[in-house]
Amino acid sequence: MGMGRGWFVVAGVIAVITVMVGAMAGDLFAQAKTKEVAPKKIAIRAGRLIDGKSDAVMANALILVEGETIVSVTAGGAAPAGVEVIDLSKATVLPGLVDVHTHVLLQGDITEEDYDAQLLKQSIPYRAILAARNAKIALDHGFTTIRDLETEGAMYADVDVKTAIANGEVPGPRMQVATRAMTPTGMYPLLGYSWELKVPVGVQYVDGVDGARKAVREQVMYGADWIKYYSDRKYHFEADGVLHSMVNFTDEEAKAIVDEAHRLGKKVAAHAMGSDGIAAALRAGVDTIEHGDGLTEPLMDEMVKKGVYWVPTISVGIYVAAGRAGNWPKMSQLQRDNFSKAVKKSVKIALGTDAGGFDWKDLNQAKEFEYYVQYGMTPMQSIRSGTAVAAELLGWSNRAGTIETGKWADIVAVSGDPLKDITELQRVKFVMKSGMVFRDDYLRQPAAR
Repeated sequence: MGMGRGWFVVAGVIAVITVMVGAMAGDLFAQAKTKEVAPKKIAIRAGRLIDGKSDAVMANALILVEGETIVSVTAGGAAPAGVEVIDLSKATVLPGLVDVHTHVLLQGDITEEDYDAQLLKQSIPYRAILAARNAKIALDHGFTTIRDLETEGAMYADVDVKTAIANGEVPGPRMQVATRAMTPTGMYPLLGYSWELKVPVGVQYVDGVDGARKAVREQVMYGADWIKYYSDRKYHFEADGVLHSMVNFTDEEAKAIVDEAHRLGKKVAAHAMGSDGIAAALRAGVDTIEHGDGLTEPLMDEMVKKGVYWVPTISVGIYVAAGRAGNWPKMSQLQRDNFSKAVKKSVKIALGTDAGGFDWKDLNQAKEFEYYVQYGMTPMQSIRSGTAVAAELLGWSNRAGTIETGKWADIVAVSGDPLKDITELQRVKFVMKSGMVFRDDYLRQPAAR
């Protein structure tokens, strides 16, 4: 009996100690967790602030950042005590730039040979490695957000790149991705090879209404944020002077793609260069027209009425025109003529470059801003096309595109005044994404991750 009572006493003591140790451990874990997630506080002194929403430039602005979020923007004022201060008092500060048409898994394709060599000779893992490099290039140039509009035969590798960036494994912009894109069978490269050979294809071949719906579901299942399809091919001018094209999908197929994507909560981008392809895409109900060289004024009016965005990708058109020859130089000029008309008609124009259509190492994406000014936008309109308007296209107006309270702390800086010289955006010196500094040339030291 004595041993029994002693055992119960010991057991009771052990139980009390266990509870106490558990409670202490819980407190320590909670304290450690609180300390670990305590958001970093940063104050940025901006000499000139273009916030992406106001026509006025704010002088001597103070931007307070907590964690990944902007918590206040004021004119003047002193930074709170104990907060890290980043001095950009001699710079122009802007929202992080947004490019809504890229291909991180492509390295330039002026000619068919350029394109074929990548799909035939480069493995998808190797192309994904280059994609990570390209994402870093984009971020270094000030692009904190991109929409990547298909992998060109690399299946769902864009989802992997997006995930690696989001998890902090590699530096790059936040991404929305379109995965594989779609055309009917035989209407996209690789083409022209022996029927005895099984060669890669740059898109997912899709046929019929049921096939269209199934393809949308599959791409969404594997991580597509957007659905992209190729509305046309074989661009040519006819006697009416209009750029025409051969339409790929039947109206029923295209409508099925769009309807199913919208039903699943996804938006649709259509590659549409000729007037016929643009008209077909608008009939189907797409959300964005990519390239749009053959826009006519009635088609512009329809886009305005339906609220469809135009993503002109002027940079790539000029880049490839000489090498492709044929109608391409004339198409490039047509796009310049159409751009000023679209601006006057208030078509919603979002900045997209088609980076990857040109070699990422050869051309700074911010060249697109310069073309927009040359073609009829004011510098402020051009800046907004690659900030506020682009964020709106992505459905991220509540988090990106402007520098204001509650938005992601995506902030870039240049030394000069882009309202006087838009090419300043091609010389970004400071890049912050989600409150983390990735580039700071003013400190002359490597960017932090």
